[in-house]
Amino acid sequence: MLELESTSPGQTEAVAAALATRLERGDVVTIAGELGAGKTTFVRGACRALGVTEPVTSPTFMIGHRYTGRLDVSHLDLYRFEGVSPAEWGDLEPYFEDAVVFVEWPEAGSGTLPPARVKVELGHVAPTTRWIRLDAGDGALLEGIAGADPGLRHRN
Repeated sequence: MLELESTSPGQTEAVAAALATRLERGDVVTIAGELGAGKTTFVRGACRALGVTEPVTSPTFMIGHRYTGRLDVSHLDLYRFEGVSPAEWGDLEPYFEDAVVFVEWPEAGSGTLPPARVKVELGHVAPTTRWIRLDAGDGALLEGIAGADPGLRHRN
């Protein structure tokens, strides 16, 4: 597990970008955190590193976006879900085909979503400071990410 403090959206994007360069097609990254914690900012940084050039926005009212880059990227937002029924999974499943998938508000898909390769949590420390926790079964996946931006601080 890796815990960092970011003092700007640029630093949050740098952490995501460093992680994204290590991801492969089929990987799922879940991103949890309260409103305004930087979940979409994190996805934006990852998308840029994966070669996505179009605007990256929150898919809250669309449920999902699919972006084309070096690898295809799916960005899901389950904020409006209380759970994921089999019928709803049928609508979500295509987003998981041949892409790196980022899922905001993954709690709603608990027990339904494929296993996450990386779990990300974000939270407020101060108005412009966020904590970022990355958890991966493969600890090597997180090595060097703290060096993505010289201003990042480790959290204890």
